[in-house]
Amino acid sequence: MGIGLTEEHRALAASVHGLAGRRAPGHAALAGQGILGLHLPEECGGQGYGLLELCVALEALGERRVHGPYLPTVLTSAVLAWPGDSTGLADGRKGLIAGLTGGSATAAVVLAGDPDGALALGAPDADLFLVPVDGARWAVLDRADVVAEPADSVDLDRALCSVTTRDIPADRVLGEVPARELAAVLLGADACGVAAWAVATAAEYAKEREQFGRPIGQFQGVKHRVAAAFVALEQARAAVWDAARAMDGAGAMDGAASYDEVRLAAAVAAVLGPEAAVRGTADAIQVLGGIGYTFEHDAHRYYRRALSDRMLAGDPGPWAEETARLAVAGTRRAMEPDLPEEAAAVRDAIRAEAGSLRAEEPAARLRRFAADGWIMPYLPRPWGRAASPLEQVIIHQEFRDLKRPNLGIAAWAVPSIVRYGTPEQQERFLPKTFTGEIVWCQLFSEPGAGSDLAGLATKATRVEGGWSLTGQKIWTSLAQYAHWGICLARTSPEKSKHNGITYFLVDMTSQGVTVRPLKEINGDEVFNEVFLDDVFVPDDLVVGAVDEGWRVARDTLSHERVALGDSWGPGSQHTDMAEFIAELPPLRQSQREQAGRLWAEGQAISALGLRITLSQLAGADPVTAPSVRKLLGMRHAQAISEFCWSLAPRNRRWNRTILATRAFTIGGGTTEVQLNIIAERALGLPRDP
Repeated sequence: MGIGLTEEHRALAASVHGLAGRRAPGHAALAGQGILGLHLPEECGGQGYGLLELCVALEALGERRVHGPYLPTVLTSAVLAWPGDSTGLADGRKGLIAGLTGGSATAAVVLAGDPDGALALGAPDADLFLVPVDGARWAVLDRADVVAEPADSVDLDRALCSVTTRDIPADRVLGEVPARELAAVLLGADACGVAAWAVATAAEYAKEREQFGRPIGQFQGVKHRVAAAFVALEQARAAVWDAARAMDGAGAMDGAASYDEVRLAAAVAAVLGPEAAVRGTADAIQVLGGIGYTFEHDAHRYYRRALSDRMLAGDPGPWAEETARLAVAGTRRAMEPDLPEEAAAVRDAIRAEAGSLRAEEPAARLRRFAADGWIMPYLPRPWGRAASPLEQVIIHQEFRDLKRPNLGIAAWAVPSIVRYGTPEQQERFLPKTFTGEIVWCQLFSEPGAGSDLAGLATKATRVEGGWSLTGQKIWTSLAQYAHWGICLARTSPEKSKHNGITYFLVDMTSQGVTVRPLKEINGDEVFNEVFLDDVFVPDDLVVGAVDEGWRVARDTLSHERVALGDSWGPGSQHTDMAEFIAELPPLRQSQREQAGRLWAEGQAISALGLRITLSQLAGADPVTAPSVRKLLGMRHAQAISEFCWSLAPRNRRWNRTILATRAFTIGGGTTEVQLNIIAERALGLPRDP
């Protein structure tokens, strides 16, 4: 997607790409195009936008690996313009900002240190130097106030200098400003551009380079490496996007708690942003092979830039510790979409309906949920409310305390029956499904056809009035309680693998249906194997056309993957981890770092979910984003469970959860299947043979 989601952001990114693609734009060219002032108010010579727009531009410049002092310059102007600071340069800062924005001045920023002294991003001949004083206080000094010398750097294209300060005049000291947090976000945006180049370069090479008679992108080892780099990039983009949003809203925030929210968002970006670039560029070199390790290719220069971004943003370990500290103390990022003006009228109407439902007795409320289309409101009437994405968001917000029923497997089956079922099937099954009178199971997987579902062997033979089904299904959740099952069976074995399959509705009380529960790793019996022995299914229980059940099944599976990606499972989210840690004795440093990294991942997954919602509100199709979020969410749930269990291995809750979550990366499309989907649909890598 890029960091930016809106049409305006995409246009901005395209414009910056175009500028950088025509030539290596100098500092004056960037200033002339207004890029150096995107984030600044118009009275300072800026464009009047915000940090988010600046991050969109920095990502585009990073993807082109544009040289020059633009990053420390925009960072310094952002610090000078930070809201609420009225000390030091209060009277003169507008002039300094105008010089930085207009391109007549450049800056260097001290961000790191080593045994040889302070290290600044920027050239030694910069006009202004932003240096730390103590705590969160910084000073903006003239070149005459420092001694600056060129410094060696792994990055061949970015100037660094060692800086020694002489005296710091009191009138050049700023108040408390989040300079390091701002640096982490802006460097994170640059890192996202670097990672985007790496993913695109590796994918294009993997499509074209042939070994052993086929493109190397067809080998899963290569395909999954590139897809995993793309997933890390999308996670980093979500983190940087959210941090920029938080900082743009800082001026309207009140109190220390709100400032902590900004710090938390920036720390998450610092943990995830630069690391995605380092790993992505390293993977690109691996995919490119020998040529990627030479000066013949630019890959090494992007790898160098990624290492530089990570070094300047700061060691991810302390950032992770800060993330954990804030999270355990109760700091949270609100992940609610900003809605358009027309949302107010929509909300009033939905809030009135919600209030009316609250006044009902539970049984009557359930009937109204079903009859009025509130359970799956995006479905067409009469089964839903034909709710737009905006209406769905508001319904979700206003109905939080109303506890609409969880349909379980039916949530996957119902949309397919609505789309492909006959009116008679819809009238027969949907009303009672919505009220919970009909419970469903999914008879898809077989012992020889799990992820390769089209390889199923269950046969459906034509008999008078319908079909006779024979075969074995497995991993069927809650089959022992289900009244009906959605079932795939092969009706034309002579046809190709994905053809000749039909979608049936099977009465689980039919003669010939045998259900045998399977005891799972955690002792539960949710999964079952189901034996179908000449089970009769009448013609009026075929959904869609005979032999075209694969199309219906794909519709069902798409809802399954979205549903699983939206819910990570009970007791296995980053918020659960923070609440649990708050009850324990203080953690060791390594544990605090691990907790912080896990929180960062979880918060970024939440931000990714919000980005998907906003894309849908704007009428865009997020394409593979739900698969990315599902993949991240399922792995994250496992990691949270493993970490919490390691802190308290005798805790009954985490004893159970660590076992239960092992299924998360299998059900609804395994990790490997999700990586294939992402690689093939998002990156265009060749399909498996």
